[in-house]
Amino acid sequence: MGISKYNSEGYHDPTTYEALTKIEQEEKAARRTYRPLVYICSPYAGEVETNVNMARTYSRFAVRSACIPLAPHLLYPQFMDDENPAERSLALFMGLVLLTKCEQVWVFGKHISKGMAAEIEKAEKKRIPIRYFTEELEEVRGR
Repeated sequence: MGISKYNSEGYHDPTTYEALTKIEQEEKAARRTYRPLVYICSPYAGEVETNVNMARTYSRFAVRSACIPLAPHLLYPQFMDDENPAERSLALFMGLVLLTKCEQVWVFGKHISKGMAAEIEKAEKKRIPIRYFTEELEEVRGR
C-alpha cells in the first residue's frame, strides 16, 4: 500500500509524505540491523578446554545467525576461580542475572549439566523462549 502523497482530504502533502517516508526507511534499516541478545547455555565444568572451545563455536554460530551471544562461562572464568565454591556460586548467580536480560536461551548438546539445568529452569520461570541445538549446531524441535 505505501505512504500516500496526498492527505486525507485529497490535497498534495509533500512535507508529510517525506517525513513518513523517512520514518519508514529508518524503521526498515533498524529491522535489518537489529540483533537479539541470546544466552549461550552449554557445559563448562568437566572437560573445560573442550567445553570452552565448544562455547566459542556456539557463540560464533549465534553471531552468524544475526544474534548477540552472551556466554558468561567464557567470561567469568577469566577472573573468577571455578574451583572455589563461593566464587563459582557467585559466577552462576551473576550468569542467571544476565540470562534475564536475554530474549532467548540457546541450549547446546545432549548433556544438561547442573548449571545448565538451573539456567533452563530460570528461563522457564521468566518465560524466556528456549531453543535446543545439537553439538553440530542443528536445531532440535520438540524438546
